[in-house]
Amino acid sequence: MKHKRKFAAAAAGATIAPLLMVALPASPASAHGYISTPPSRQANCAAGKVSNCGQIIYEPQSVEGPKGLKSCNGGLSQFASLNDESKNWPAASVGNSVNFTWTLTARHATSTWEYFIGSERVAVFNDNGAQPGATKSHTVNLGGRSGRVKLLAVWNIADTAMAFYSCVDLQVGGGGGTTTTQPTTTTTQPTTTTTRPTTTTTTTTPPQSGTWAAGTAYTAGSTVTYNGGSYRCLQAHTALAGWEPSTTPALWAKN
Repeated sequence: MKHKRKFAAAAAGATIAPLLMVALPASPASAHGYISTPPSRQANCAAGKVSNCGQIIYEPQSVEGPKGLKSCNGGLSQFASLNDESKNWPAASVGNSVNFTWTLTARHATSTWEYFIGSERVAVFNDNGAQPGATKSHTVNLGGRSGRVKLLAVWNIADTAMAFYSCVDLQVGGGGGTTTTQPTTTTTQPTTTTTRPTTTTTTTTPPQSGTWAAGTAYTAGSTVTYNGGSYRCLQAHTALAGWEPSTTPALWAKN
């Protein structure tokens, strides 16, 4: 009788073991990642910078879809908010060469990293199946673009048919560089400009040019009025906003 009980217990153990294997399968190797710098759309959602993002705020690294897509949400309906262009997505201010950094919460062998603006692929980096570290950075040239652009970055996994997707909103170029760099060239000439007023006033009668206005080309000796004062042009130039006569003594002398 004891032998029969032992045999029954052994048989029961033999049937339970396969069931445990079915209930606890080995987890497949999964790769997860997203662009953290400049902040991607999912990064901004996770940081609370954009409202009503839905489930993506809890898992910004999980935008995984089949290779070859051109959508911010990787074709996943639960992340559809990433495709919503009506949202107030923050745009990072950058130059024409941008360093993008991926944060990888699970690493996987990689075939390529691709970067698109619209339908144009502006950069591709081939890892030839290598496994990346916890972060991965690429410097991408935007090809002379300016203004607001949306860039789509794609992480193509080497040993699966899947890829990870990350959209980044950028404001390329600041538009204020010329006004900060050009005045420095004029300030190197104070010794020259201080000797010109005497020769200018004695050789010609200064032409009247009316009220000073940005965008107007002025010749040396022209006079203008500005804020109730009269000013004489010391050097020929085209006026820009920020170069008012009262603030640019290298270009204007008060009469």
